[in-house]
Amino acid sequence: MQAQIKFEPSESAPVVNPNVYGHFAEHLGRCIYEGLWVGEDSPIPNVRGIRKDVVAALKALNLPVLRWPGGCFADEYHWKDGIGPRERRPAIFNTHWGGVVENNHFGTHEFFDLCEQLGCAAYVCGNVGSGEVREMQEWVEYITSSARSPMADLRRKNGREEPWKLPYFGVGNESWGCGGNMRPEYYADLYRRYATFVRDYTGNRVQRIACGANSNDTNWTNVLMERARGHMHGLSLHNYTLAGQKWPPSGSAIRFDEAAWIDLLKAALGMDGLIQRHAEVMDKHDPEKRVGMVVDEWGTWHAVEPGTNPGFLFQQNSLRDALVAAIHFHIFHRHADRVTMANIAQTVNVLQAMVLTDGPRMLRTPTYWVFEMFKVHQGGRVIPMKVQTLDYAHGGVSVPAVSASATRTDAIHVSLANLDPNSGVSVCIETGMPSLGVAEARVLTASEMTAHNTFDEPDAVRPAKLTTVRKSNDMIVADLPAKSVAILTLA
Repeated sequence: MQAQIKFEPSESAPVVNPNVYGHFAEHLGRCIYEGLWVGEDSPIPNVRGIRKDVVAALKALNLPVLRWPGGCFADEYHWKDGIGPRERRPAIFNTHWGGVVENNHFGTHEFFDLCEQLGCAAYVCGNVGSGEVREMQEWVEYITSSARSPMADLRRKNGREEPWKLPYFGVGNESWGCGGNMRPEYYADLYRRYATFVRDYTGNRVQRIACGANSNDTNWTNVLMERARGHMHGLSLHNYTLAGQKWPPSGSAIRFDEAAWIDLLKAALGMDGLIQRHAEVMDKHDPEKRVGMVVDEWGTWHAVEPGTNPGFLFQQNSLRDALVAAIHFHIFHRHADRVTMANIAQTVNVLQAMVLTDGPRMLRTPTYWVFEMFKVHQGGRVIPMKVQTLDYAHGGVSVPAVSASATRTDAIHVSLANLDPNSGVSVCIETGMPSLGVAEARVLTASEMTAHNTFDEPDAVRPAKLTTVRKSNDMIVADLPAKSVAILTLA
């Protein structure tokens, strides 16, 4: 099989916002507790209670931004429960996720410490569903003000003299569902009210992000853009990739056949049309694209692993998930003029995670390696291209066999995905720049569709050098193995 790619570079093409490679960590299952936070007295190596191994793994991704504390959890989280001496913090009951009691040892100070250790920006999601306007206002003041004021002084009392930077603040989460079951008209008015009190203190400039639509609900987008666009910098969009796009999730992350393979990849490709439909609504109200689309929850959602708490949403992560991630990034790049942030759900031990932990042990998932390979795209200018590829088909379902994207920074980076699990493909890239050669080439693949990493075999799926790439008659030719993701650096 052969595929043809032709570059059509344009100086007016958009730049990929690094925040498209953002992450999401919610108080859900073992994401925060054990995954990120183990406490200062833990035998697991930590810095002020935060796991050293997980931080090191995530730092290697050039993680740009981290969203916290939810998710559904955000709209019942009261931030003052999570400050002050840990032994005095009240325990809370997590009604959304597993019915567990948590001790609130990971709160505002710990989150910003985590962001500083990671070197990433903070994206805090505020409580609209069960919280008051004053509570949200005081939280922003506590985080960002350097004044001699009650909230800033409370922060100082709790050990932090200087304010933190807070570049992104979400005003509620999924207000159409777990965040309050609101109508878009009602939430639009509520958003305007709450956002008014998310103030800029001490030189900090907050980008206010409104709760956006659930998947296909373009009416929600239309109402929010019509009634509140002048008060927002971003509008969120949530969409998960499910087997058959049917709720509740039923398919296994690692026990599936080829029909389930192509079904999930086809669902992932549907993100392109979804973004386009919402973008068209946003363009109608905002042709200058002042309001960014923030896809702050995306990723695969499978059935939980057998024997685990159903409310913890713990799932394994296979090569198939890696292909889903690559497809999404190519789509986000294609819509880089509108998509300004995306946050995969979630960072550790939940849904399509980067890393999994088991007590002191940690492993990197196949999805982790896609983030690591594709980090070179962050901040790159998109190179428009034409892709000609045959389809891969199975059981009456067909998808394009090859997905691709390219950006330019100090070099040109081309990412490729071969969705066919059975056959390799030769990709011929016409760059229009005869002097370009291949500086580096890496590939992520495995012998089985269901391949995944375990604590006994943590490196079963990881990148290797791609040796089947060459220059031929001013073209770059890459022979991709079946079911693979590749990154080429051309210089």
